Amino acid sequence: MATTKTLLNYLVTNRIIDENSAHSIEEALSQPEKTLGDILIDKNIFLHDDLIDLLIEMYKSGIISVDEINSEFAIDTEEFLKAFAKNLNYTYMDLDGIDIDYRMASRAPLSQLKKYQALPIKEDEINAYIALKDPIDINAHEGIQRIYNRKLIKIVVADPNQVEKYLNKMELGESIKGLIADIRKELSSNAADNPQESSGILKLIEIILKTAILARASDVHIEPTENNCIVRSRIDGMLSETFIFDKDIYPPLASRMKLLSNMDIAEKRKPQDGRFSATIMSKEYDFRISTLPVLHGESIVLRILDKSKVMIKLENLGMHPTNFEKFSKAMRVPYGIIFVTGPTGSGKTTTLYAALNAIKSIETKIITVEDPVEYQLNLIQQTQVNEKANLTFASALRSILRQDPDIIMIGEVRDHETLRIAVQAALTGHLVFSTLHTNDSVSAIARVVDMGIEPYLVSGALVAIEAQRLVRKLCPHCKAKVNLPKPLFEKIKDYLPENYQFYRNVGCEKCAQTGYLGREMLSEILTVSEKIASMIAQGASKEAIHAQAIQEGFMDMFQDGILRAAAGVTTIDEILRVAKG
Repeated sequence: MATTKTLLNYLVTNRIIDENSAHSIEEALSQPEKTLGDILIDKNIFLHDDLIDLLIEMYKSGIISVDEINSEFAIDTEEFLKAFAKNLNYTYMDLDGIDIDYRMASRAPLSQLKKYQALPIKEDEINAYIALKDPIDINAHEGIQRIYNRKLIKIVVADPNQVEKYLNKMELGESIKGLIADIRKELSSNAADNPQESSGILKLIEIILKTAILARASDVHIEPTENNCIVRSRIDGMLSETFIFDKDIYPPLASRMKLLSNMDIAEKRKPQDGRFSATIMSKEYDFRISTLPVLHGESIVLRILDKSKVMIKLENLGMHPTNFEKFSKAMRVPYGIIFVTGPTGSGKTTTLYAALNAIKSIETKIITVEDPVEYQLNLIQQTQVNEKANLTFASALRSILRQDPDIIMIGEVRDHETLRIAVQAALTGHLVFSTLHTNDSVSAIARVVDMGIEPYLVSGALVAIEAQRLVRKLCPHCKAKVNLPKPLFEKIKDYLPENYQFYRNVGCEKCAQTGYLGREMLSEILTVSEKIASMIAQGASKEAIHAQAIQEGFMDMFQDGILRAAAGVTTIDEILRVAKG
């Protein structure tokens, strides 16, 4: 691994800079916002293109890795690899953006592909296209040519991390090769008339679910493509491929999934929903399943519902202490509406359940209306929306008000009618919790007014609005210190605490090479004070309400995120991905 010292020594040895320049560069690097690349360009030692040419030579010599080019010189990996491919007269490919032909790869011994760090991508009548982790390794060129001796080898430049990732996936696929062979035998014998009866398919489903649960996945996506059947898992909010099967495995797999969920296995033209339970590793899990007709079959998505995950205490959600205090105070008011907002998958339901768990008691009647009821809670009456029986959010809510509740939780406010009943309930002495889809807390006020509720009613009903996002936490086993590029540092310096240190994700065995392990919540809480209530009633603009909130101590999500990144909890890239600065 190259250190800054190694890189500077290389520049001095090759007479690109002298000793004095090397010392002044080292001094400049003590500024946290500077990278080596920034300094070399600032001091007019290199132009950007010349710097890339130098890095290509260093990369060819094995002095520096692609990851280090990105971190030490703040040069985009794709930009560098495209320039590197052009230098070698090869083609660059982003492996995540193409449908790799795994049937071609299966014709070569996996041990040989691993030895040469070579990933077969596709072939035509004349050429075989191969991505090499090291495109200038002559031994790998010759070894691959021997394997595909009837074709002309075309070397492709790709991100070395992607090449390794896909080779590891092929290894995982290899481990279930025997099971796939058994499934094929069952399909070609008597079970062909009734493919969903195949015991091999059941074992395969168990392996898919077990792998996802062990990887801490929240969802499993099974997707047919033109050449393959791809299984992806959503881990810490990001999708990653776990299995790739040949296309013939997909139909019996889809049929068996539908059978487990009491769906119509003959219906392939309409979306369907279902659920089933299974015991995986001696623990009971619920799976909510959805199918959607797509070009090459049906996309199947399973949501993994684990009760232990949702029974998180409110204080363990990871709210900033200031925000936690505001939210706890808002929850204990006798009546009014508290909105929890954020995009799909931002943990709104978990926050609501944690809040209800914190305030439930024998003396309090709590009723919820949800679509669907994901987790069952003690001491809480839960109603599930049923469109076929005409039990909508609005109709359920009307009936709930006749049930003498103290607290009502509405899974989601989708229309004017539901919102109006919720506001009336809040104004007549009930505490109402609900979710909205808005980008931030202040926008929720405008959304409620746009949905047709008069501003004076909104100002009287609203207690607080909490907005949230989930960010991936850095893996503590492999995170590495990093300096921010100057323009980015200038943008965020006003939010920084006195002591700070930024880190980047690296990747190790413990975090499946992602550099991230687990997630944490960013939040902002707008407490509706008397002054803000008065401004809402008078129809004040979003900007005016936001300015008043800041005067009252409001901390937005971006600021909360910068504090987490500065403390080394997550990366600045992750904050910029989920929160708008």
